[in-house]
Amino acid sequence: MFARKLTGQLTLKLIDFQDADAIFTLTNENRTYLKEWLPWLDHIKEVGDTATFIRRCLQSHADNNGLHTVIIYDGHVVGMASFNTLNWANKTASIGYWVSEKVQGRGIVTAVAHDLTNYAFRQLNMNKVEIRAASGNRKSQRVPMKLGFTNEGTIRQAEWLYDHYVDHVVFGMLASEWGKTE
Repeated sequence: MFARKLTGQLTLKLIDFQDADAIFTLTNENRTYLKEWLPWLDHIKEVGDTATFIRRCLQSHADNNGLHTVIIYDGHVVGMASFNTLNWANKTASIGYWVSEKVQGRGIVTAVAHDLTNYAFRQLNMNKVEIRAASGNRKSQRVPMKLGFTNEGTIRQAEWLYDHYVDHVVFGMLASEWGKTE
């Protein structure tokens, strides 16, 4: 079981079916806020939809091509972070994250992304970690920038977001660079 205590207040743990109610409630409470940058909100209408998502996450973990965690802060589920993809052939990992609006600005996502990046390099022996963020999502872009990731460019119209396309800015960190930024 994947579980990591990052600080006295902050823990990451592998998502589980027991988290379905908390994740659904958090998603529902933050629906308008999250919908600005996340394309999947319309597919989560009831707790059963969250359970279906968790089933896919656990299958991805079992297949060793992803790792989805719940972010716990002060004993409460406040968001999720994941290796959306683990590409073993190319030794690359892609990190994604979201947290509730109430806990923004506390350094939670930066700490989580730091830990997942470190885990990718130190435990999984990946060569590269990527974080992608919509070009207009400055808050999300600040996370890899704070961690010393390199802005590798923009992928035009990378994602359909309800009624329009958004570009993605790609940030990358190589294993050979990681020790120099810590």
